[in-house]
Amino acid sequence: MKNPLAVIRLYPAHDYTLAGAFASRMRAGARRDFMVHGGKIWSWGEFHATMLRTAQMLLARGIRHGDRVAIMAENSDAHVLLLFAASRIGAIMVPVNSEFGVVEAGYVLKHAAVSAVVCSSETLAVARDAAQGIAPAPWFTLIDGGQSGVPDFFTLAAQAPQTELPRDISGDATCLIVYTSGTTGFPKGAMHSQKSFVTGGEAFVARIHAQPGERLLTVLPLFHINALFYSLAGALAAGACIIVVPRFSASTFWQTAVETRATAVNIIEAIGAILMARPRSEFRTEHRIARLYGARANMVDVFRNEFHIPHLIGGYGMTEIPGVTCNPFAGPQKPGSMGPIGRHPDPQRPWAQCRVVDDDGNDVGVDEVGELLVKTPIIMQGYFRDPEQTQNAFRDGWFITGDLVRCDADGYFFFVSRKKDIIRRRGENIAGAELDRVIGAHPAVFEAAAIAVPSELGEDEILAAIVLRPGAQASAEEIADWCRARLAPMKVPRFVAFVGGLPHTPTHKILKSQLRADTTLRARAVDLQARANA
Repeated sequence: MKNPLAVIRLYPAHDYTLAGAFASRMRAGARRDFMVHGGKIWSWGEFHATMLRTAQMLLARGIRHGDRVAIMAENSDAHVLLLFAASRIGAIMVPVNSEFGVVEAGYVLKHAAVSAVVCSSETLAVARDAAQGIAPAPWFTLIDGGQSGVPDFFTLAAQAPQTELPRDISGDATCLIVYTSGTTGFPKGAMHSQKSFVTGGEAFVARIHAQPGERLLTVLPLFHINALFYSLAGALAAGACIIVVPRFSASTFWQTAVETRATAVNIIEAIGAILMARPRSEFRTEHRIARLYGARANMVDVFRNEFHIPHLIGGYGMTEIPGVTCNPFAGPQKPGSMGPIGRHPDPQRPWAQCRVVDDDGNDVGVDEVGELLVKTPIIMQGYFRDPEQTQNAFRDGWFITGDLVRCDADGYFFFVSRKKDIIRRRGENIAGAELDRVIGAHPAVFEAAAIAVPSELGEDEILAAIVLRPGAQASAEEIADWCRARLAPMKVPRFVAFVGGLPHTPTHKILKSQLRADTTLRARAVDLQARANA
C-alpha cells in the first residue's frame, strides 16, 4: 500500500483546475477505468473525449464563463460529465435535489439564475414549472433520452460542433454552487472553486489512504458535498475509479458491491443503521470493500466483525468546509470522536485550524464545550448572491460552524450538539424555520415549531408542535399531506403534536430549546410512521 503522499506524487504537477488534475491522472493510462454507471464503464480516455465534446456543446448553446447550469436527477454519469465540462469553460454546476418539489427547486433555480437545466424524465415536469419566470428562460436537456421537444444530453454532446475551448480558466474559478439550508430557512448557495474541489480530493486520499486502483462506490447523492468532495474528488485525486449508482438500496447494497468490485464506500449514519438491521442473508462475504468513510462508534463492531471491513473512518465537515477533522487511518481512533484535524498528504502544505470558543469568542479549555470555528484551505468562496450571510458566516477570518463540540487533551474533537436550528435527517440538513413557515401557512394553523427528536436510525426525526386557530380542526395526516405537497419527502414530519400554546421569548420568538427539553412532547405526538405501518 502506497502512503497518501506517494499516491499524489505518482502524477505530474498541475494547475489545480479540474481539467488540469484530470489530464495529470490520465497520463498514467487512458484505458484504465474512471467511472462505472449502470452497465457502462467509462475509461479515462473515453470520458475525457466526451467531456470535451460536452464542453463544446455548452459553448455552442450559449453557456459562458460564470454561467450556472443546474442538474436535477438521481445520480448519473451526466453529473460527472457536466461538472467537468462546465468547469472546462469556467461555468458552474448547480446540483439540485431530485426529490425537490416545485417551490423548493424553484427557489434554487431562480436564485442561481440558471441558464440551462439538465434533468431526467422523472424530474422534467417539476423542473419546468420551477424554472418559470427565469429571464432569459433556461434551455432543458434530458439524460435519459429526448422527448417532448427536449433534446437528449448525450446526443447534444455527440453532435456538438468543434469549437476552440478557453485557455484562461484558473483554479480560482467557481465550479460548484451547492445549496444548503440555513437557519433562516432559505437555502444558501455555497460557492466552491476548482482548486477547493481538487484539494478536497487530495485530502480525502489522506483520510482513507485511497490507492490508484481504488474503486469508490457512491451511494450518496451527487447534490451532496460528501459524494462530490469525497467520492468524486477523491477518485480524481487518487487516479482511481468512481462507481455511480442512482441511489442507495439497502437490499442490493452488498450485491452491487460485489458486482462492481468496489473497494471503498462513503456512508452516513442512517445508512449504517439500515444495513445493520437488514437480514444477513443479503450480505455477500466475497465483497472487496476494505475502506468505509462515515463510520460511527455504534457501527464499528458490526462493520468490522460481521461485515469484515477493516478500515472504518469517521470525520467532520460541512458544505462550506468539507473534510475538517478525521480519525487517523492507522489510528489511534477514539470511539465517538470526530478525530483530530485532518491533514493533506503533503505535510508541508498549510492546513486546517480549529478553535472552540464560548459565546464571547474566547477559547475554552480542554474538554470544555464551545462553538467550533475553522480556518481551512478547503472552504467556500462565499454564499452566492448573499454578501450579508457570507459576512455573518465569518468572525475575524474564522468560519463559524454553529456546532458545539469539545476537544480533549490529545486534540480529538467530539460533537455535542447543533447550535443552529437545524435538523439532521437522512444525511441532510433541514432548516426548522422552513418547516415552521410551510406548516404555519396551513389555514387551520395558528403557530408551528419543528424540532429534532431522536431517530431509531441515528440522526434526527422531525416533530412538529402545532397550535391550531380557535375553532379550527386538522388531523396529523392533513398536516403531513400539506407538507408533502410543498416539501421534499425527507422534510415531512414524522411526529405531529397539537398543543395549546408554544413557549416564547420576550421578543416573541419561539423557545425551541424549551420544546426540546419537554420529554413528554414526543409521547403526546401522533407517530405517522407507526400509523402507516399499523
